[in-house]
Amino acid sequence: MADFTHFNDSGRARMVDIGAKESTERLATAQAKVFLLPETLEKIQGGKIAKGDVLAVAQVAGVMGAKRTPDLVPMCHPILLTSVDITFKEDPQPDSHGCCSITILATAKTTGPTGVEMEAMTAAAVAALTIYDMCKSLDRGMSVSDVCLLRKSGGKSGTYTREGSVQVESRKR
Repeated sequence: MADFTHFNDSGRARMVDIGAKESTERLATAQAKVFLLPETLEKIQGGKIAKGDVLAVAQVAGVMGAKRTPDLVPMCHPILLTSVDITFKEDPQPDSHGCCSITILATAKTTGPTGVEMEAMTAAAVAALTIYDMCKSLDRGMSVSDVCLLRKSGGKSGTYTREGSVQVESRKR
């Protein structure tokens, strides 16, 4: 079991001891995508969703999700986040299934002994789920996909950039 850091010698789950790790600046960016009907995207853009400003609420939800990551993912350490930023890229061009998309980019930052990948991914996923929740009465066929880490820096393992990931222009709310 030595190769699996989240198991103790008895094979039971444990939180990894990060007490001896060096504090470094750590940054992670993750994404999630919401696929939706063109009419739904138009209503979001026009502020015509009854529950309010969808992207503003999703932005706040993403930040809150990042802050609650250790409450949701059992082996994550509570960390002091120094920054969480959520941006959106709307693609109004329908794909082969007739759906448009909103890409959520979530960037989390800390200075500490462990990374922020899970916080960035949780932020992106929670923001996407919030978009779904606020628009589900109009478009139950929406889907959330492509939740993934795009890049991370800091720590002993250094920098990681997802192969094929490109910086997308996004719009801050």
